[in-house]
Amino acid sequence: MSSHDLLPVHTGTVIEDDSLTLEQLCHACGVHADWVISLVEESIIEPQGDEIHVWRFSGASLVRVRSALRLQRDLGVNLAGIALALDLMEELENLRTQLKVRGHD
Repeated sequence: MSSHDLLPVHTGTVIEDDSLTLEQLCHACGVHADWVISLVEESIIEPQGDEIHVWRFSGASLVRVRSALRLQRDLGVNLAGIALALDLMEELENLRTQLKVRGHD
């Protein structure tokens, strides 16, 4: 494997109050706008704004797009499968959080 085959890894903290334009989201995830639009059409992410040129995306959308990209790239999951997988992963995380809270009562 050469250095050209490696993808850059971006690290940092997602701040929920930040919002990204479509262009910024695409750049941060290394994807084309058409793919992000497909994610919106499948209700995988939900932008604020009625028209594409005014869409704003939350930090949670950034996380979901990166997760969707990994599911598609690494496992070959289609968009409908990505939507289901992300929803199930989110539900699992919510259940784990509830269990932790109940365990400390």
